[in-house]
Amino acid sequence: MTQKQKFIAVIDDDESVRESVPDLLREFGYEAGGFSSAEEFLASDKLKQAECLVLDIAMPGMSGLDLQRELIRQERKIPIVFITAHGDETVRLRLRERGAVDCLLKPFSDTALLAALQGVLKSR
Repeated sequence: MTQKQKFIAVIDDDESVRESVPDLLREFGYEAGGFSSAEEFLASDKLKQAECLVLDIAMPGMSGLDLQRELIRQERKIPIVFITAHGDETVRLRLRERGAVDCLLKPFSDTALLAALQGVLKSR
């Protein structure tokens, strides 16, 4: 069975996250790539290929929430799993109400990330 790998974009200004999370996703069998900013992702050729985003909320320049609004404005329905080091359960609930698949609080476990992604990608 040859199935096209689903591309997941990891957008985070933290270099360690940008390197480790795509590596982990590739171990899970996905195609993945890291972007240092929302602007870099929007300018890339991967925008059209992304099946899901793992997106940091707080970044210099365009924030994760700004990117979410821009994607909605462009009518791109890309599921988003937000990640943040500056959040709590209230933030998680608010983001989910705004359409996010989930919001994982850093540091998050491999299994939490995989669980958040599996629900999204099975339906795509």
